[in-house]
Amino acid sequence: MSEITTTPEDAGTPVVPDLPPTKTVMRMTLRSRQLWIVIGFTIVIAAIAESIGKVAIPAGVANITILPMVWGLIMAGIVSSQRWKPLGLDIQATANTMMSVVVLMLVGHLSFTIGPNVMVLAHAGPALLLQELGHMLGTLVLALPLAVLLKMGPATVGATFSIDREGSFAMVSERYGTDSPQYRGVLAMYAFGTLFGAITVGVIASLSASLKIFDPLALAMGSGVGSGSMMAAATGAVVAAHPEMASQVTAMAATSNLITTVLGVYVGIFVALPLADKFYRFLTRRKAQQDTTAGFTMPAVEVPQVSVPTWLTLTSAGVIGVIVAIISTKSFSMDFVWSYLILSVLIAISMWISRLTRGKVSAMLVAVTLGALSTTPVSPVAGVLFTTTQSVPFLAICTLVLTFAGLSLGKDIPALKAIGWKIIPVGIVAIASSYILSVIVAEFALGMWH
Repeated sequence: MSEITTTPEDAGTPVVPDLPPTKTVMRMTLRSRQLWIVIGFTIVIAAIAESIGKVAIPAGVANITILPMVWGLIMAGIVSSQRWKPLGLDIQATANTMMSVVVLMLVGHLSFTIGPNVMVLAHAGPALLLQELGHMLGTLVLALPLAVLLKMGPATVGATFSIDREGSFAMVSERYGTDSPQYRGVLAMYAFGTLFGAITVGVIASLSASLKIFDPLALAMGSGVGSGSMMAAATGAVVAAHPEMASQVTAMAATSNLITTVLGVYVGIFVALPLADKFYRFLTRRKAQQDTTAGFTMPAVEVPQVSVPTWLTLTSAGVIGVIVAIISTKSFSMDFVWSYLILSVLIAISMWISRLTRGKVSAMLVAVTLGALSTTPVSPVAGVLFTTTQSVPFLAICTLVLTFAGLSLGKDIPALKAIGWKIIPVGIVAIASSYILSVIVAEFALGMWH
């Protein structure tokens, strides 16, 4: 049984009628049915996805490679949303809570590739910073005009100033308010990105890599879009196309993603959002667009608040991860076990430091920094850490992460249906243009630096 707690905890505390009831928190334990359902589905789905392996689909001059992680996302998404017996919201919330920690394990794995590639990153130079312009301008140059053409109204600004991950909610709500069409645009794009972002950017990255006209490092830089699942999908596609550069590609992608995450808030607040607003006003200056989202309301889905102990998530992810690694490599090594133990310790320390600073220092930033420093050439344990952690394939961890993500998607599908078809082309163009323009900028920057 799950432990259900409410506050105030003192049963004798008088109830004040004017105050809203405190939200119930479901605390998962080893006896929680929801936890074991998530673990069971994750093992089965991830195992099937790895067994299917890569599937290459010819597409003219290029190939679309469907990787195991995409199979995991699709199958898990179907399981969570199918009509016969969809997963309960408590189960989806449990998967979502666990995924937030498992994503850190993916970032931790990537961080161990940064240290050995310090010279590669230094050689890239300003390209890592300049390519961030692509993420900002990509959506504004192509997606915003398309949204205007489709007459999405002021929601255009919220949907196209970025690919709208978590930080975008705070930016738009502060500037426009939570009842604004701009905020509804953020909600729409976030729902689309959660459902289809990884698949979209994975396909675009696969096509771009198979064309062989871009430097693999430029493709890696474009992968750092600020979303763990999207970065995993894009980087995985590049690694599949250039396995001989897997270490350099993952290191570059991890660093690019970190730069996007750190600078994204400042760029969004001071540059991207104001620029999107002005560009929208410029494109609609002669004819005011009607707010087509005025009657839009997100479905009233009460998703339970779930708490899963960090140690329980790390232990579960470690066990499942070892199983997935065995299937992926068709072999067993004790390094698999040691790899997940190292990652668990790294993430536990990172989350502890983040809590000590009350969230002022993100756990992801700490994990990447510690991982990179521990594998630099000056570190006495660099060789052991790098060899041990890299025994687990990067793509196998991606499959683990996206399977968890898929099991939490069912609750978001009604939101996507509620906003209509317009967000689909706008969302695809926003994500694709953000990645492609970033890659183009990085390609030119690398050429100039070299």
